[in-house]
Amino acid sequence: MEAKVLDRAELANQIIDVIVKEGMVDREKATLDATIESLDLKSIDIVMILTAIEDKFDVYIPMDAPFHDAKNIGDLIDAIAAYIDKEKS
Repeated sequence: MEAKVLDRAELANQIIDVIVKEGMVDREKATLDATIESLDLKSIDIVMILTAIEDKFDVYIPMDAPFHDAKNIGDLIDAIAAYIDKEKS
């Protein structure tokens, strides 16, 4: 069970890496409680991030997924991780 927690932490780090690269934001600013607005991410940035995550993890993430409800990066990671877990199980 502890390995699953570590997997989730590693997954979060990998997703943040994609957000930093595709969204062109500073790594220090991309914290779990940072909001999409505080990172100045636009809709096109989110699309690029989701596309890169699909490529990186070989999963399909529907654009109408509950990402619109994400209040911060942590929520976004949770939503993405749920799709990755679902696709990989």
